[in-house]
Amino acid sequence: MASGPGAAGNGAAVASGEESPLVYKVQLPPKSNPVTQVLHVAKETLFYDDSFRQFKHESKRNRSILGLKYVFPIFDWVSHYTFKKLIGDFVAGLTIASLAIPQDLGYATLAHLPYLNGLYSSFVPPLIYSVLGSSRHIAIGPVAVVSLLLGTLLSNEVNHTTNPALYLRLALSSTFFAGVFQAGLGFLRLGFIIDFLSHATIVGFMAGAAITIGLQQLKGLLNIPTANFTTKTDIVSVLRSAFQHTYQWNWRTIVIGLVFLGFILFTKFLAKKWKRLFWLSAVAPLVSVILATAFVYAFKVNKDGVNIVGHLNKGINPSSVHELIFTGHLVGTAAKIGLVAGLIAITEGIAIGRTFAALEGYHIDGNKEFIAFGLMNMAGSATSCYITTGSFSRSAVNYNAGCYTTVSNIVMSLTVMVVLLALTPLFKYTPNAILASVIMSAVVSLIDIRAAYLIWKVDKFDFIAMLGAFFGTLFISIEIGLLIAVSISFVKLLFTVTRPHTALLGNIPGTKVYRNVTQYKDAKRVPGVLAIRLDAPLYFSNSNYIRERVLRYLHDEQDNVALSANGLPVQYLILDLTPVTNIDVTGIIALEELETALKKKNIQLAISNPATPVLEKLANSGFFERLGQQWLFLTVADAVQVTSLLVNKNFGEKVV
Repeated sequence: MASGPGAAGNGAAVASGEESPLVYKVQLPPKSNPVTQVLHVAKETLFYDDSFRQFKHESKRNRSILGLKYVFPIFDWVSHYTFKKLIGDFVAGLTIASLAIPQDLGYATLAHLPYLNGLYSSFVPPLIYSVLGSSRHIAIGPVAVVSLLLGTLLSNEVNHTTNPALYLRLALSSTFFAGVFQAGLGFLRLGFIIDFLSHATIVGFMAGAAITIGLQQLKGLLNIPTANFTTKTDIVSVLRSAFQHTYQWNWRTIVIGLVFLGFILFTKFLAKKWKRLFWLSAVAPLVSVILATAFVYAFKVNKDGVNIVGHLNKGINPSSVHELIFTGHLVGTAAKIGLVAGLIAITEGIAIGRTFAALEGYHIDGNKEFIAFGLMNMAGSATSCYITTGSFSRSAVNYNAGCYTTVSNIVMSLTVMVVLLALTPLFKYTPNAILASVIMSAVVSLIDIRAAYLIWKVDKFDFIAMLGAFFGTLFISIEIGLLIAVSISFVKLLFTVTRPHTALLGNIPGTKVYRNVTQYKDAKRVPGVLAIRLDAPLYFSNSNYIRERVLRYLHDEQDNVALSANGLPVQYLILDLTPVTNIDVTGIIALEELETALKKKNIQLAISNPATPVLEKLANSGFFERLGQQWLFLTVADAVQVTSLLVNKNFGEKVV
């Protein structure tokens, strides 16, 4: 085959003697310093948000002020804080406090911790976050999923019934390590790792956890003592445990639970239908607790077997520094539990913060959020709190109540403080059934049917990942469901990386545009020329697949030559590298092997539009000396223009 010896410069002129270029010559980038390249990659990985841009061209004094505002976002808005904003934040803080108090009591039971630890967790952590956090609308406190996950992981190590003191110590220590991991990832600028938990797996995991959490409340709704109820979280074990103890069911408890569950859900319905009534659903749980407590106290139904909360001591968070475990065999256990629960907590918290930031048009710094959440949980572990994060239900109420800043968290925290100092004895006659109803009503919002349907429409593989997380959580355990979710996400990632998309290109009539012939049915193929686009970076993980896939395109084309109109064999193969953002040594070797295989078949390889990093590496490897720089083109159209002329010359007939 004639490989176009008349082609000059960029393969631009042909043997007709024409010396002026027909296409634009590709220019190799200047050689860069390897150290500069490494620093650039590090910057783009760790400081992709250009965190220090605001400090450029500022005086030393202004840099100090900006630095203070960067570390403590509260100083960024306090200077222009107004009385109007204070009123909005005050109302929002009281509103979310009315929701937080009953939820805190209930979520503590999910973690198998004393009720007071739930209330403690809505006092200190929100104060810390209000100073360090960058979200203005997020409401901080315990959440259902993390409470259940923490309780499940802790119960696998220590029995909360027979050894409650050690169980509490392990919970507090896990909270400390969760904070260490969260803050550490933030300081190291590694917050991007939470992106490995895809949206689909989170949707499935949350839905499975919501049903699991709801079923766990059957013990409170049916009046079954905690000591007699299973510690397992799968649906089969929970339902079996509920129906094995029918002799302990109490009809009074069931009526109390169902009546107030219906009341809370009805207020949610009203709030959803008429947005101005959002406050109804916010105060409904506290109103339910008050009414149920008054009912039990007035009619003394606790004497008829209705389980109640019992006496709660007054007083704010006691120090728990001495309870933290730093030695012995349980240190590793606490660190492991803290890592898992901490990552789930920060994933939920940042997702909530970003949601409301997008609605209001401001930016959430993910790494700063990691640091804020981490320091918040470290401080919480020293003040009898367990893992806290952003709560979606409270944040939604906070947003709808008209909050402006994190002062609403301060108001909520101070309200909880008042409750701890003066009002905890009033919860003595609160029935466990009402707390179960509050939790059941809260987790309904974690089941997102609309998101599941959208995932099904958009990506079937994502839908399978979602189902895996859902059924794993529901039928095995919450930690296995989480493991399945992560595993399926990685399988999808590996599948995408190792089996990237490729496309056979044709010309859109009347243009110089080349597109996938499968997508554009009227795209015209050029006889004697095969144009293929590679739609992913070329790495060791996919280089063999891409080489074989390109050769398969060639074999299919050669098999169909006899059936084609002009019967021209392939003379030139063009690789469009436009989507190939990077390449490694294995990828370069694969291109060299492909070039060798094509040469044996008397087919010339041509390269189109490689990105700058790819161009640099191919040039440094000597690939263009091997290929010939005249076979490097700026666009597919340029490559086809030259190669089709050469095919026309070689076969002595009009091809294009």
